[in-house]
Amino acid sequence: MKLISWNVNGLRAVMGKGFLEVFEDLDADVFCLQETKLRPEQLDIKLPGYRQYFNSADKKGYSGTAVFSKHEPLSVSYGLGIDQFDHEGRLITLEFDEFYLVNCYTPNAQRGLLRIDFRMEWEDAIRDYLTALDITKPVVYCGDLNVAHQEIDLKNPGPNRGNAGFSDQERGKMTELLEAGFVDTFRLLHPEETGAYSWWSYMYNARANNAGWRIDYFIVSSRLAEKVQQAYILPRIMGSDHCPVGLQLDVT
Repeated sequence: MKLISWNVNGLRAVMGKGFLEVFEDLDADVFCLQETKLRPEQLDIKLPGYRQYFNSADKKGYSGTAVFSKHEPLSVSYGLGIDQFDHEGRLITLEFDEFYLVNCYTPNAQRGLLRIDFRMEWEDAIRDYLTALDITKPVVYCGDLNVAHQEIDLKNPGPNRGNAGFSDQERGKMTELLEAGFVDTFRLLHPEETGAYSWWSYMYNARANNAGWRIDYFIVSSRLAEKVQQAYILPRIMGSDHCPVGLQLDVT
C-alpha cells in the first residue's frame, strides 16, 4: 500500500499550483493532507476512485486535515474526543482491516513558545490516543508533526535550539512517543541521511539552499517496522512550503 502525506498550506492555493497533476502522478492508495484551510463545501474537487474525508477548523481559513482513500475504511473518526483539542480540525483516523491510519496536523508551539503548554498537553493526549489504538491493531501515524526530532533533521540545529519545532520539550515528547512502541520510518531506512528535509522557510532562499527541517513523518507501530518497504521525501514537488513524504507498506 502506498501512502502520501503533504502539508499543502492551503488546498485551494495549491490547486492552482498543479495539485491535481501531482495527485494523479503519485497515484497513492491513501493521500493525507494537512493545513487544508477550508471547509469541504468551499472546493468541489473531483478525485475519481477516491473517498474524501475532511476535518475543518471552527475558525475559517485555518488549519484543517483531509484524507483521500481508494480503500473504504471500516470506520472514520475526527479529533481526539477531547473538547479543548477538537476545534481546529487537526486529526482524522481511518480504520482499515490491517491498521489504523491517523492523519495529524500538530499544533505549532509558536514564536517564543507562546503555545508550548497547549502543545505539551496535545502531545500527551495524542500519545495516549495512539497507544490505545495500538492495543487493538497497529497504527500508521502521519502528518506535519511540527518537530525536528534530532540535530540531523534540520540544517541549522545550533541557532534553532529552543525555537518552536526544535525545543527540548517538543523533541522530548517525540522521544517519548517512539519509546512507547513506535518507529520513525524514514530514520528506520535512512538512519544517517543528511540534508533530508520536508519544510523550508519562505525567507532567505531557504529552499534553494536546502536550509530546511524534517517535520513531516510516517510513524508506525513497532510491529509494522518489518513491513516498511520504502519511506521517502519528495523535495522536488513544489506548491507549498512543505513537500510530500511517502510510505510503501506491505499489508499482504
